[in-house]
Amino acid sequence: MATNYTAKDITVLEGLEPVRKRPGMYIGGVDSSGLHHLLWEIVDNSVDEAMNGHCDRIDVALHADGETITVKDNGRGIPVDMHGKYKKPALELILTTLHAGGKFESKNYYHSGGLHGVGASVVTALSDRFTVRVKRDGAEWEQTFSQGKATARLKKLGGARGSGTTIEYHPDREIFPSIKHDPVLIAERLEAKAYLHKGLTVTFANQAKGGESFTWHYQDGIRAYLDKLLTTGTRKRVPAEIFYAEREGDGPRIECALAWTEDTSEGVSSFVNSIPTSAGGTHENGLKSGMVKAVRNYLDVHNLVPRGLQINAEDVREGVVGLLSCFIPNPQFQGQTKERLNNPELTPAVDGFVRSALENWLNGSRSSAEAISARVILAARARTASRAAAKEVQRKTAVSHRLNLPGKLADCSSTDPSESELFLVEGDSAGGSAKQGRDRHFQAILPLRGKVLNTEQASLTKVLSNNELSDIVKALGCGLGKEFDPSRLRYNKICLLMDADSDGNHIATLLMTFFFRHMPQLIQGGFLYLAVPPLYRIDIGKETYWARDDVEKEQILGKHKGRAQPNVQRFKGLGEMNPATLKETTLDPKRRTMLRVTIDDAAATDSMIQTLMGKEVAPRFQLIMERAVGVADLDV
Repeated sequence: MATNYTAKDITVLEGLEPVRKRPGMYIGGVDSSGLHHLLWEIVDNSVDEAMNGHCDRIDVALHADGETITVKDNGRGIPVDMHGKYKKPALELILTTLHAGGKFESKNYYHSGGLHGVGASVVTALSDRFTVRVKRDGAEWEQTFSQGKATARLKKLGGARGSGTTIEYHPDREIFPSIKHDPVLIAERLEAKAYLHKGLTVTFANQAKGGESFTWHYQDGIRAYLDKLLTTGTRKRVPAEIFYAEREGDGPRIECALAWTEDTSEGVSSFVNSIPTSAGGTHENGLKSGMVKAVRNYLDVHNLVPRGLQINAEDVREGVVGLLSCFIPNPQFQGQTKERLNNPELTPAVDGFVRSALENWLNGSRSSAEAISARVILAARARTASRAAAKEVQRKTAVSHRLNLPGKLADCSSTDPSESELFLVEGDSAGGSAKQGRDRHFQAILPLRGKVLNTEQASLTKVLSNNELSDIVKALGCGLGKEFDPSRLRYNKICLLMDADSDGNHIATLLMTFFFRHMPQLIQGGFLYLAVPPLYRIDIGKETYWARDDVEKEQILGKHKGRAQPNVQRFKGLGEMNPATLKETTLDPKRRTMLRVTIDDAAATDSMIQTLMGKEVAPRFQLIMERAVGVADLDV
């Protein structure tokens, strides 16, 4: 390490170099979520045109290679005239300069999802091919870019009718480990855009799958969106109508739809200027508080609460499926990924609107109100009955935190949760190897026996009585459900370490279902991870390589073709790995690969879990039949 630290050691990153150097600061990471974030940035720019009345059609195409994307709109088109101060075309300035754009002032965009001026330029920086064509003022223009720099000057192609912008880009392999897009995810996100903007037509051409195409155009907004989520999902609705309310005019534009179901989990998805805010924020806080106040007032006014029973906010929100869409001129997002809204003035605005509208609706729809009231009272009674059982598995105090731990837990010596990790390991054999290969100071190992309980089909009482899940809750120490207390969490990372086969994937899915239903705060807080053990060991000469799957194995073999004869070993399970191998490939923080579990779309995730893990067989069978045609080799 250098000991002489002077001015010559200071590095200044110019242009879009900061984006390429630290892409995670701008798109959240270089995984699949970050890859698709590039598309969301470009689509959101087109949506901004639609929000402000300048565009009514957006066309998205995934090319046959599954990597290249084209986004086209019929908006005003990016300006192409020369910028007086910087002596560059405005188009080039916007696409190659951070914090350059027309959204800092409200005269061009009253409502906008992108206010940092970095979205489009980030996509330019992280693409090895980027082409933009603009139609405006009777002419068509084109310019090309690569890795954040212009590769050609802006040129005029000729005359053209209409206006709009077309962007085609190919993500850079130097940045992203995989640049294959997920057409299902793209279709879901684009369809949501069409629901959120009444009258907007959105199309998606999936040329990577035989040219299938979709067109979405809705006039009923999020009311239709919620109805679709309830119809396609497996949640059983309480016999009540969908509550829908909309406010336009002075103040923020608000659109809200709510429905109560028999499910025990809450599922609210929120949007600001059509940007999904998966981590919620001030607007979602206003929705929840307004909803609780309205229902409580209705119950109190009509004297419906049984004597001795207390109605909590969680009782009102249990089983609720809701959508909230707000449009405001100056959204304050938390970071460039825009997952959370921070505008403090939106909480009272949404609270007051929802409270008044919902209370009026309940008083005017007595049959729906009675069904919802009965659902809330049932939730309160169930909470009261299960509280004693839940407390049995709560973590002890910090002083006695080791006194109530499961016997098979090999705990770490550190008592600092910020550095501690817990590995939930499939099988006692693998658990033994993991215990020997771990760093005892900060890594704890909890072996799990067989497949855990499917919590999607089980009551809370049954979940708490299950030995494997009870051991997990005791080890974590933070309780679950309504008794969850993040301050008592004993580990900063909870890592699911399973075999790299279908059984391992199933166990991981069962555990993620448990955490999603009973400890969603662990996922939202970024505490839950999937460890990625190798499936293959490849020895070529004196070199050893590790491959996570068949694709990576073929890449390694192809890269070293012509060298010594490779020796390929396929691990049947974690138990086949000796402690040293498990440490080198999976446990050592310096060399391992970990995947953080995140929730991009809470409503879609909830629906998929119900389909895959719920009691209803028909939706699961239908999903398998629809997707089986795309599976070449199925491991069952």
